[in-house]
Amino acid sequence: MCSTCGCSGVGPVITDLNDGHAHDHSHDHADGPGHDHEHDHHPHDHAHGSDPSPAHESESDHKTASALTHEPSTRMVELEVQVLAKNDLLAARNRGWFEGRGIVALNLMSSPGAGKTSLLERTIRELSPELAMSVIEGDQETVLDAERIRATGAQVIQINTGSGCHLDADMLALGLRSLDPPARSVVFIENVGNLVCPALFDLGEQAKVVIMSVTEGDDKPLKYPHMFRAADVLLLNKLDLLPYVNFDVERSISYAQQINPDIEVLPLSVTRGDDLDRWYDWLRERIKTA
Repeated sequence: MCSTCGCSGVGPVITDLNDGHAHDHSHDHADGPGHDHEHDHHPHDHAHGSDPSPAHESESDHKTASALTHEPSTRMVELEVQVLAKNDLLAARNRGWFEGRGIVALNLMSSPGAGKTSLLERTIRELSPELAMSVIEGDQETVLDAERIRATGAQVIQINTGSGCHLDADMLALGLRSLDPPARSVVFIENVGNLVCPALFDLGEQAKVVIMSVTEGDDKPLKYPHMFRAADVLLLNKLDLLPYVNFDVERSISYAQQINPDIEVLPLSVTRGDDLDRWYDWLRERIKTA
């Protein structure tokens, strides 16, 4: 079980949509894309063939169990710090890998159904003549979104997290090893749909993009402050549905800026195409500064 968010899993399953092969990486870890190296136990891995019965508990296991029994709050905080510190180290390696190849990596986060995949489909189709783009898709199960991305002609890798609720830097490194994006390109990372845990895990991306739809309620920035505080830009999607929902655009933007005064807010409609040029200009500017 992840000590930070409570999710569990035995490791990601990575599917290369180019060859249709799924690779179980339950016991694989990566220092960085393209580098194999043994690491300490992954925060989400728990069973490596060992017998979990008390007779096989080590002294350190016994001490850990004792600490959890007598000081659960303190111990959980210590574990959370360890998990995030290890993730940050791997994220720094990913970031160096991106920078060395001139790759702009963007971490797209939202609640389920906000429009991440639709945004990517339209962005790839409309900007592919000028930009080389590839995608790493994160979902608990299925390759449905990855199939949609592949239909645009873009290279895509699917990472299925099982019961895990977010991607982490180790998963991304494994995915990049399969994706092998070209130098001086853009890599979109579509995170698992969730407004909580993805905000806590640095992947090594250049920027965090949060997508929020008007169907979710204008108070989301106040309810999920960590996500909006971490984001560089907020795409306020599905403006075409405003006549049918109770949503105050100005109030929602005010809430987001209250949480994060530096956040850039771009209201748009992916379906109808409203103001998508503002998103494309933001993307071009990120590439230029990189």
